[in-house]
Amino acid sequence: MRGIDKRDEGESDGERLKKVGYERETVKKDEGGEGERVKKEGCEGERVKKEGYKGEKLKNEEGYEGERVKKEGYRGEKLKKEEGCEGERVKKEEENELREACGVFGCVLANRGEAGPVDPVSVAQVICLGLVALQHRGQESAGIVTSEGRNKQNFNCVKGEGLVANIFTEDKLVKLTGDVGIGHSRYSTAGGRDLANAQPFVVHTRHGPLATAHNGELINAEALRKTVLDRGVGLSTKSDSELITQMLSQLPPRGEKTGPDWGARIRHLMEATPTAYSLVMLHGDTVYGIRDPFGNRPLCIGRLMPVGDCNGTARQDLTKPLGWVISSESCAFQSVGATLLREVYPGEIVELSPNGVRSLDIVPRPKPAQPFSEAHGDPNHSDHAGLLQAPPPAFCIFEYVYFARADSIFEGQQVYSVRRRCGRQLAMEAPVEADIISTIPESATPAAIGFSLQSGIPYVEVLCKNRYVGRSFIQPDTRSRQLAVAKKFGALSENLMGQRVVLVDDSIVRGTTVGPIIRLLRQAGAKEVHIRIASPPLQHPCYMGINIPTKGELLANKMPFDELAAYVGANSLQYLSIEGLVKAVREGVVTRNNTPIGHCTACLDGNYPVHLEW
Repeated sequence: MRGIDKRDEGESDGERLKKVGYERETVKKDEGGEGERVKKEGCEGERVKKEGYKGEKLKNEEGYEGERVKKEGYRGEKLKKEEGCEGERVKKEEENELREACGVFGCVLANRGEAGPVDPVSVAQVICLGLVALQHRGQESAGIVTSEGRNKQNFNCVKGEGLVANIFTEDKLVKLTGDVGIGHSRYSTAGGRDLANAQPFVVHTRHGPLATAHNGELINAEALRKTVLDRGVGLSTKSDSELITQMLSQLPPRGEKTGPDWGARIRHLMEATPTAYSLVMLHGDTVYGIRDPFGNRPLCIGRLMPVGDCNGTARQDLTKPLGWVISSESCAFQSVGATLLREVYPGEIVELSPNGVRSLDIVPRPKPAQPFSEAHGDPNHSDHAGLLQAPPPAFCIFEYVYFARADSIFEGQQVYSVRRRCGRQLAMEAPVEADIISTIPESATPAAIGFSLQSGIPYVEVLCKNRYVGRSFIQPDTRSRQLAVAKKFGALSENLMGQRVVLVDDSIVRGTTVGPIIRLLRQAGAKEVHIRIASPPLQHPCYMGINIPTKGELLANKMPFDELAAYVGANSLQYLSIEGLVKAVREGVVTRNNTPIGHCTACLDGNYPVHLEW
């Protein structure tokens, strides 16, 4: 732990952010940052004056080429695309997978004095490699913003559409100078490829430029948007990212005396919107990490170590970290030469600076507005006087089921182990007589192995995935649509001939992919095909950052469960129970400091952790 501020894990919850050491700086427009031109809505290049903001001037981003998007109905319900806007999805005929919102990453190099770092480290390279490791969380666009210090008036910024490796070529990375920076990868949608939605989002304040990148979706975005607009601040998009950045740019309720109090500003944001987000924020030479009070989205901290230390060949002269990193998932740390320090606690605000890592504050979860018995209609529940305890955390359980990479660590346990336990639990709940166990590559492979270990039936691969096929957009003709699955998968006929197959998958959304796969297996010689799903049926939309479709589009809501097998063409179809999933997840959870455990299962049972505001 040398080289890290001692207050990293032992600091009290009430500690506030230290002042950033300069005030009343002149805000200059960044003429060179790619894609970061800031416009006032309706009047290009002018400043936006904020009412009641003590004269602070802000610039607002006009959304690149003036494109706008309107939402129809609930966020996360069936949304129509007008020209593309972050957080809004377009249903594709062949797009049947779940999509996670985004991945965030940040890096700060340590202050090593006159000696300088032992190994030359490029922050831009570190962030780029981190985003590549988080590519599974978003493939539409990506961006990196770096800073050359606290007294600089402009950030260095590169954004682009497509995969991280294609955007950040060597000539782009050399422009991203500086010892601190943040990055973001955005989920993929059909069409709507608009650079305006790429993050990090940058605004200029009187205290210098401010950049934010976030993963998740604000559950009360419309109410917050109205609050910001009522203060005279123009918003150029429907983006949650712009809304977050503008709220952070405003004075906190109690004001500021000698400079920006970012801790107070962040706390004000968190109290205004309890979930669902993980944020990284860049100002000067400091990166702030913020996880919502319910901990719905993941966020973790790592130490950037010399390569020798990461490979287990530590040298005595390389004991201090080269810097610190923060990421949506710990899987990104190994690829950048970092080691996991810990996860950010729900509601925690952390500061990563050249001097180390500090915990600035922990914002508590809001207490319910009414007693438990009233809120849940339970007349037999006795509420003790004055007992309105804050609800437990609500970490998204589908991070374990589907979204996260198998080598990531959440709550002290590796995702791979959880998925394997889900497979074991599924085998106990839904046994079947069969010859082989297999899976639809690749996220369900650990569950299939767990099912095999528990049942004693051998695990055999039956599908070969073509990893070079792009995403399936609407196919131009019937034949192309019929061949879409065969384009992605090849059947291993020698393993299938005459076999009774149990095919394990992690989830079923609309059910339009599993049917063609079953037909493919039967055509290759399978005698029977039994489907086992290593998660409960999806029955409710998610309004916290996952593009789960409307209730009517979800397969589990279309017909009784006992008719689903015949609908998709399987001999049988069974799901893991909600109780079984929760048991598999919590069996390996490692808590610290007696922190409570809680998981969001709203998409499975409709019990959302907070009241939804629309």
